[in-house]
Amino acid sequence: CQYAFSDVMESEEANEHASEFVRRKIREKVHDPEVAELLCPKAHPFGSKRLCVDTDYYETFNRANVTLVDIKSAPIESFTADGLHTQNAPYSFDALVLATGFDAMTGALLKINITGRNGHTLRQVWAGGAKAYLGLAVADFPNMFIVTGPGSPSVLANMVLACEQHVEWIADIIKYAQTQGITEIAADKVAQETWSAYVTESADKTLYPHANSWYLGANMPGKPRVFLPYVSGFKAYCDQCEDVANSGYKGFHFRAEIPA
Repeated sequence: CQYAFSDVMESEEANEHASEFVRRKIREKVHDPEVAELLCPKAHPFGSKRLCVDTDYYETFNRANVTLVDIKSAPIESFTADGLHTQNAPYSFDALVLATGFDAMTGALLKINITGRNGHTLRQVWAGGAKAYLGLAVADFPNMFIVTGPGSPSVLANMVLACEQHVEWIADIIKYAQTQGITEIAADKVAQETWSAYVTESADKTLYPHANSWYLGANMPGKPRVFLPYVSGFKAYCDQCEDVANSGYKGFHFRAEIPA
């Protein structure tokens, strides 16, 4: 229902109706009322975090050999040779899988020591929050293009489709540069700031920023709280990219020679 009703991510009232519908369905599937309530999304608007699109996920909690432990109310205190201790009790396991989150949309790039003009690294430039023109290029990092980067639809679109659109657009601008004898392509700083402000303003009109999600970098201590994906729709994004291309790539600077 996140996409069937257009106001679910814009209206708190509409979102609450959708949230309660989901909670009712969870309560129908999970036999233990206390377990069901723990599984019901309540601390964030429905759809503002990744949805659990499942095959028998909720039914799993009806099994006698499955226990749900809320580590928000009973935090993990220590790991042992055969399991772990929470604040309330010890638990033993044959295997322990830790799902600790990830540094979405920027982490992989920041693990590379990417250095742009004037010796500035990407980590330094993004210290106050990641910005990229169209989610594709970063000012002062010429000839560097990003696929599904911050400021693009990325995880809010079909990823295969998003990657295809990015790769084709990047290939087109490189082909354009080659035909014009251009050897350097760089994003304009003003265009980048304008685009980043637009991405933020678009997100602020929705309920997405109301959740402490990895869309905001909330899962990474110390990461700037910037809403990273473009929320206005894949079609609108493609149209804007097409407009940039048709204008002769406004928002980009070209040079025929790379300065020494």
